[in-house]
Amino acid sequence: MTILLWGLLRDQPMAAVLARLRQLGAPVRFLDQRHVLDTTVRIDGTHTRVTVAGEPFDLGQVRAAYLRPHDSTQLAALRALPSSPEWRHAADVDQVLNAWSDRTPAYVLNRPAAAAGNASKPYQLRAVAAGGFLVPPTLVTNDPERVRAFVREHGEVIVKSTSGVRSRVRRLGPADAARFAAVTACPTQFQRRVPGTDVRVHVVGAEVFAAEVDSDADDYRYARALGRPDPVLTALDLPPDVADRCLGLAKRLGLPVAGIDLRRTPDGEWYCFEVNPSPGFTYYESKTGQPIAAAVAALLAAAELCEERVS
Repeated sequence: MTILLWGLLRDQPMAAVLARLRQLGAPVRFLDQRHVLDTTVRIDGTHTRVTVAGEPFDLGQVRAAYLRPHDSTQLAALRALPSSPEWRHAADVDQVLNAWSDRTPAYVLNRPAAAAGNASKPYQLRAVAAGGFLVPPTLVTNDPERVRAFVREHGEVIVKSTSGVRSRVRRLGPADAARFAAVTACPTQFQRRVPGTDVRVHVVGAEVFAAEVDSDADDYRYARALGRPDPVLTALDLPPDVADRCLGLAKRLGLPVAGIDLRRTPDGEWYCFEVNPSPGFTYYESKTGQPIAAAVAALLAAAELCEERVS
């Protein structure tokens, strides 16, 4: 019985969890996407077997899995070969492994079906509101007149993507009014700007790691690119009710591991903007010293050990 990790070793969260699992002495199998062209997947009845460079591995042996796969067709070796046999092979491998990840009885961090909600920010916001957090007034539209009315009503407004693709959150300025007609080409999300302090929360099983972010940038992730000082991150103890809401929200979304973006207003209200189902937690860990990778590894190891005891 073993723990499966699927992704790229250059991915820092993946590398950190793999290192922690090895420190624990846990049985680990790393499925490296760099070798996707040497990877085949065969389904025989109820058994799924992966072969990498001629070495077979039975996925039925997996009792826990940590997934951070990228789109294999976008790897450097394949990006220039759209619709080639190699490109289609990589796409097929991804598709089969994602399907297995949703159906396996193993403990998976996180299942693709649960993570899919992040592909629609408006959909996810409804789940966030149902989980007890405040959400800012939001408009998703391709109608320029509705955008103008929203800005008149709320004053300070930010614009962001509606999809799960990472994009920069930006505050609208006076010059943007001339560009509102561009939304006719693509539905765009607008939100009332919420003043306050950003707090990033990582949920790992029953554990909560919160970091307060001190930054004057509208999107602290791009502070340096915007010519602003680097954000300062500090570990934070959340109020118990807020921590419970974070745990409940992650559970509601089916995400044992989640990155939750909060903002605490000067009045002490807590807004939630979104939930990342595959958080790049190593940045926050490096700034705060919080043992997030160790917690993920412990969660996987506990699931594998529990299965061993049962069997």
